[in-house]
Amino acid sequence: MSDTPAKQTGSAPNSASGPKKLGFFGRILQFFREVVAELKKVVTPTRKQLLNYTLVVLGFILFMMLLVTGLDLVFGKLVGWVFGGTPLWPLW
Repeated sequence: MSDTPAKQTGSAPNSASGPKKLGFFGRILQFFREVVAELKKVVTPTRKQLLNYTLVVLGFILFMMLLVTGLDLVFGKLVGWVFGGTPLWPLW
């Protein structure tokens, strides 16, 4: 992250009559200027960081898959036992 303050783009100069109102196309132009200013702040991760982030995401997905699978198995067996009279063990 950058510690430098963001530049103000498209701001109206201070005047006694109040802020200047932009027209339709002026607002669109201001929007694109702000988009370009924000895109200049984007930092591309290094190869090591990208690999680390990818492994963290894949690990989290694997953990969540195992958690949901386990809960599905447990709740499925409980529902079968409560409503169907099927035994809780064996699990398959």
